[in-house]
Amino acid sequence: MANKKVKVGLIGLNGIGRNTHLKYLMEMDNVELAGVCDIVKETADAIASSCSTEAYYDHKEMLDRAGLDAIVIAVPHYFHPQIAIDAFERGIHVMTEKPIAVHVNDAKRMIEAYNSAKQQAPELQFGIMFQERTFPYYRKIKDILDSGELGRLTRATWIHTEWFRSQAYYDSGDWRATWAGEGGGILTNQCPHTLDMYQWLLGIPARITGHAHIGKYHDIEVEDEVTAYFEHENGMIGHLIVTTAELPGTNRLEIIGENGKLVYEDRKLIWYKNKMSMLQYSRETTEGFGSIEHERIEVAIDTETPTGHHVVSGKFFERILTGQGELIAEGPEGIRALTIANGIMLSSFQKRTVDVPIDGDAYEAKLQELIQTSKYTKKR
Repeated sequence: MANKKVKVGLIGLNGIGRNTHLKYLMEMDNVELAGVCDIVKETADAIASSCSTEAYYDHKEMLDRAGLDAIVIAVPHYFHPQIAIDAFERGIHVMTEKPIAVHVNDAKRMIEAYNSAKQQAPELQFGIMFQERTFPYYRKIKDILDSGELGRLTRATWIHTEWFRSQAYYDSGDWRATWAGEGGGILTNQCPHTLDMYQWLLGIPARITGHAHIGKYHDIEVEDEVTAYFEHENGMIGHLIVTTAELPGTNRLEIIGENGKLVYEDRKLIWYKNKMSMLQYSRETTEGFGSIEHERIEVAIDTETPTGHHVVSGKFFERILTGQGELIAEGPEGIRALTIANGIMLSSFQKRTVDVPIDGDAYEAKLQELIQTSKYTKKR
């Protein structure tokens, strides 16, 4: 497809679809917006008219009639899997918003459909919108961790509470913060990026202990405050603290290794670099209350590097057109963050530590139970 444009369809025209994806799609030189789709006819018609493209009200109709090369999925979470599967079956490339799905069983269905479709169309692409992987501070942390300079990792603690949402936010849509409409709260909506970043930097835990508080600070039926404890196979432990109720919020990530620690907070990355391994020092010193010298380094960060949704999609379209370059996040990687999210909730529901891989059937069954027994009604 060299020197051609990617014919793209945008599915989902509220929120992120209209305010973010539509804007960059209209600005990209190598993209033709070949159609827009929304179940609300008036919305689809108005946006199609303003963008000089075709309106569709059913995604299958658009997939069959619009002559698409690729789609961008920006609908509520439960609909991601089926839309993606329908596209894969037609040989159409998929970029989906996070999370990949609501539960791991649906994510597995998506990945199986993708792998099956690739047997007939090896160049088929599947990307997921984890734009925080483009953020320079996180990329620098990954570079340092990948270099091995921190040595053996012992602890990671992430307090990420810059997710404040008001009651008005939760009341703004019937699907928001409901088991049937959204499938969860902060772990499903706000924190997929945090969970993806955790696993991208540190890997997936082997065991998860989660404490999720349901509607603690808001009139909702899903979780708005979560604390989790992770155990990794290499002995490292992790902590995650998130909520949509704190003001001012905090985003502080500490990663400790035998050779020092990294602390990211307030747009600064500080490296406390030990003169020698703390583990070696502990074994070898004769001092009962000794210490080792460390150097405090504020790590230089190139903040001019482009970041965001358009960068992720730009890489996706480049791969489609040229077959070259790496995606920011391959679609199948989305199951990793989802595994952590589902694992936290399953642990909280069962009041015990759960092993990874988690029991996807048990979690899906619990989710269906919550949907069927829900008596929650939104106040107007």
